Amino acid sequence: MQRFASLLDNLAFTQSRNRKLALLADYFVSTLDPDRGWTLAALTDGLPFSLPLRRILPELLSSTVDPELYRLSRDYVGDTAETVSLLWPEQANKAAEQPTLSAVVAGFETAAKDHIPQLLSNTLDRLDISGRFALLKLLGGAPRVGVSARLAKTALAQAFNQDIGQIEEVWHSVDPPYLDLFAWLNGTGARPDPGGRPVFRPMMLAHPIEDSDWLQLDPSDLAAEWKWDGIRVQIAAIAGDMRLFSRTGDDISRAFPEIASAFIGRHCVLDGELLIVRDGQIAPFNDLQQRLNRKTVSSRQLRDFPAHIRLYDLLFEGGEDLREFPFQERRKRLEAWHAKTPPPLTDISEQVTFADFDALSQIWSGTRAGGIEGLMLKRKSSPYIAGRPKGHWWKWKRAPLTLDCVLMYAQRGSGKRSSYYSDYTFGVWIDNSSTAVEISEAQLVPVGKAYSGFTDEELLKLDRFVRNNTTDRFGPVRAVEPKLVLEVAFDAVQLSSRHKSGVAMRFPRIARIRWDKPANEADTLATVRTLL
Repeated sequence: MQRFASLLDNLAFTQSRNRKLALLADYFVSTLDPDRGWTLAALTDGLPFSLPLRRILPELLSSTVDPELYRLSRDYVGDTAETVSLLWPEQANKAAEQPTLSAVVAGFETAAKDHIPQLLSNTLDRLDISGRFALLKLLGGAPRVGVSARLAKTALAQAFNQDIGQIEEVWHSVDPPYLDLFAWLNGTGARPDPGGRPVFRPMMLAHPIEDSDWLQLDPSDLAAEWKWDGIRVQIAAIAGDMRLFSRTGDDISRAFPEIASAFIGRHCVLDGELLIVRDGQIAPFNDLQQRLNRKTVSSRQLRDFPAHIRLYDLLFEGGEDLREFPFQERRKRLEAWHAKTPPPLTDISEQVTFADFDALSQIWSGTRAGGIEGLMLKRKSSPYIAGRPKGHWWKWKRAPLTLDCVLMYAQRGSGKRSSYYSDYTFGVWIDNSSTAVEISEAQLVPVGKAYSGFTDEELLKLDRFVRNNTTDRFGPVRAVEPKLVLEVAFDAVQLSSRHKSGVAMRFPRIARIRWDKPANEADTLATVRTLL
């Protein structure tokens, strides 16, 4: 447990990506099985359990720490694990030797539900501050030390001089604590075999196109496709089994059983976009969110939010790997495969024809009016390469919308921003003529929340403004005097029952802080509604 705690501490206080990779690589090489495997599982969301710590911990602390003190401390620190690790009373007769990471995992994995609080209390008693922090990060299921699953796998590849693509290829055929994976990497075991199971293949991603890219591109070398506003998915089917994966390799099959049924009996791997489609029309992204992250779906959800796959690419046909083929050849194979036996609930994403970049720019300018997120540009000669290789694929998203909004509420952030008011709710003006809702004249109604788009220097100024202009408090939230205008950039506006305004922005971020602009000149709800 001590090595794991030390690793988390070092990762939490390291900003450099290369340094994080070095720390992880050294840990994976020097730590014994199965501890290193459980560490890898913790960093890649692969642990077999996750505990509701924010409910359990206040109850455990209540006998020694005043609940109000705990609430205020948690609010200020911004992290439950760090707060509890500092507040937990030290034990005079603490065991000299800490439990191993594997022993901790085994204990909580097999513990009866009603025994978990006592087991947690006993384990915390045996650890120091650093160990308690690591334990709670482990059990909470989200270490949040600046390491993504992709970075952890990259470090694993670096540690054992292996290609990251090869690790991704076998990832879904191994289980924590990954003994067979490490045996293969160490050279003492065979490469893990999926054994006929449908597994995730690392996806190829695109770079945002930049002005300098156009100077190096020839329109005759490129194919263009629409960029649809759903989520990127991979369909992997072998005989009677099928899996639907997100772009990060998460298995989301259970949330979309009708898609699974459509591919039963197939033998293929396809790349596409998951959408909600009604009567041939793509529904807003908000409708797709009603189906995501669900373990089960009701018959009503299946009926009201019908799933659809718009296909982009064919990676495997039968047992044949097509990824080394040029994109143009894979596209022809996809069209022929789909024409022969098209699975239900699928179609192929239309390609966009253009003579030159001026014509393509005109097409791009109309994507918002067409309800399309933008364009994708792909080299016709591109193989399908895992990751985000340069010079192959580009995404050209439609230009963002902007509105001038008024800051209404602020809340402290989490982690490194826990001492600053960095999460901002903003609104627009409304009058009785623009809505049926009973609201007095010239009131603000919220339309979104953002916590990005500003510099560290601007954050300090915003935090000072919030503290100096607070008019009310609602728990951790402060209401502020409505006099600061924020220019907010966002992708789209959609209907929302969660906001009093009835609308919400998609992907809002702060574009500019309008210290110079009077609040009464901010935009109105009527203006927002024209953008639905």
